[in-house]
Amino acid sequence: MRVRAAGASNGVRAERSAQLPRPEYIPGRIDDPNYVRIFDTTLRDGEQSPGATLTSKEKLDIARQLAKLGVDIIEAGFPVASPDDFDAVRSIAMDVGNAVDEDGYVPVICGLSRTVIRDLDTAWEAVRLAKHPRVHTFLATSAIHMEYKLKMTPDQVVESAVRAVTHLRNLGCKDIEFSPEDAGRSDPKFLYRVLAAVIEAGATTLNIPDTTGWNLPHEFGGLIADLRANTPGAENVVFSTHCQNDLGLSTANSLAGAMAGARQIECTINGIGERAGNASLEEVVMAINKRGAQQMGGLRTGIRPVHIVATSKMVCDYSGMMVQPHKAIVGANAFAHESGIHQDGMLKNKSTYEIITPEEIGLVRADEAGIVMGKHSGRNALRTKLHTLGLDLSQDQLDDVFKRFKALADKKKDVMDEDILALVSDEVHQPEKLWDVLDLQVVCGTMGLPTATVRMRGPDGIARTSTGMGTGPVDAAYKAIDSLVRVQVELSEYTISSVTEGPESLAFTRCSIRPVGRMANEGFVIHAQGGATQRTFSGSGANEDVVVASARAYVSALNKLISFVSASQRAMEQVTASPEEAEIASVA
Repeated sequence: MRVRAAGASNGVRAERSAQLPRPEYIPGRIDDPNYVRIFDTTLRDGEQSPGATLTSKEKLDIARQLAKLGVDIIEAGFPVASPDDFDAVRSIAMDVGNAVDEDGYVPVICGLSRTVIRDLDTAWEAVRLAKHPRVHTFLATSAIHMEYKLKMTPDQVVESAVRAVTHLRNLGCKDIEFSPEDAGRSDPKFLYRVLAAVIEAGATTLNIPDTTGWNLPHEFGGLIADLRANTPGAENVVFSTHCQNDLGLSTANSLAGAMAGARQIECTINGIGERAGNASLEEVVMAINKRGAQQMGGLRTGIRPVHIVATSKMVCDYSGMMVQPHKAIVGANAFAHESGIHQDGMLKNKSTYEIITPEEIGLVRADEAGIVMGKHSGRNALRTKLHTLGLDLSQDQLDDVFKRFKALADKKKDVMDEDILALVSDEVHQPEKLWDVLDLQVVCGTMGLPTATVRMRGPDGIARTSTGMGTGPVDAAYKAIDSLVRVQVELSEYTISSVTEGPESLAFTRCSIRPVGRMANEGFVIHAQGGATQRTFSGSGANEDVVVASARAYVSALNKLISFVSASQRAMEQVTASPEEAEIASVA
């Protein structure tokens, strides 16, 4: 059985009419006691995954998709990490943070900050132009973190936390989130003290992180209940969860926290994030969607599930983080039934083995219009097919995909939905084409050294040709590309898969690269909660020819790296344009 993405427009209208209205956003308060705010940190914690570096354009695209999905808060990044991060967060705040929809909904735009004053200033400056700006500041509270990482006493931690919240209030920030990092391993009595202090200073949301994924669901739910019962002023704030997945319990812990009174859940698309990742948004949301009314005291969210698949696909394409086939909700096997007993049950009644219908999250099983794509299909048929796949492309994007579609249809009798999605990923979900592969030819086998000749168009619009030799055809092609682009990198990951079955299938490749030599400087280091890691850049490519697909993936990754360097340089120039902002630049 093939499953494909569904059109969203009619489904969204029907779903909106069936949903209870989203309560008005008020910092520190939710008028509907059953409403759970969804705080998406894909663009911050998710991007901290090794290899998941995103360009500013990609971050903005994802933020727009998250707004379409209906998340309540978008944590857009860690503004002080680099000038590019600052610029990306500010762009999201100005764009997505002011795009009020017909129902009056607009997401809160949040920036992460340490309790360092210059960090706080940078974060507030990045988000303040949003309709609903928020700054999220954090400081570790567990004994092991205070002693070995912070080298601070408990009194110093409380003082620093209060100073940070007070400073944000003085800047004009009225929506302040505070996280006691590693709360899951902290002394509850110390948590009462530090949380009460930041509430008094003006915090509106208290996020309780299980930073190392240490807690079991009954422990974490008990911790939330305990903090709500024993923290002075707890009734004046919203409690939140942020659960890591080191023991595979992030979704279970998040739901346990919500059942214990937390009314904000922090999560990411596809569960991406540092180490084993975060609570998966789609898992949390669909668990509440399916079981909230009967088993969770009526809990609900404002998420529009019909956009889940399209959002998952976009994050997968942009971040380079693959979704395992057996991933709940969005995995390729999530709605596949191979067992004879299961198939028999499905034929008799789909509810025998499916608790979620594919259509709910943006998938359908069959084409209602009966459209079969092939070499005789025109633009309108392709546009209609893309719409049923939940994709609305601009005219230029449609033209680019159509050219690739026609070329593929000439070689393949039936073009499957998966083929079309791969073409969209290769043409649309790509960084700016600074370098573009025009032609490629390889000579390989057992009778000589593999040689590749590649013709590429550069940023100046001029086509150039080069030849390279390597240990195999892909290596030869990469060496030819290197001789033209002249950027020092090393290949850290390379994978190839078949989009569909059969010898005519498209090849889909992904690769990750990291800068070396003079380019591997401080600008390519991510500074975040978990420490410092080197940025890597991923790319993908699809083609009937394996080597061409590999070359397109490599060039995609190179384009992302070059775009990142250019954006960082532009952001630095803008930030340092005025003397009063020079101090921020020195931190970034």
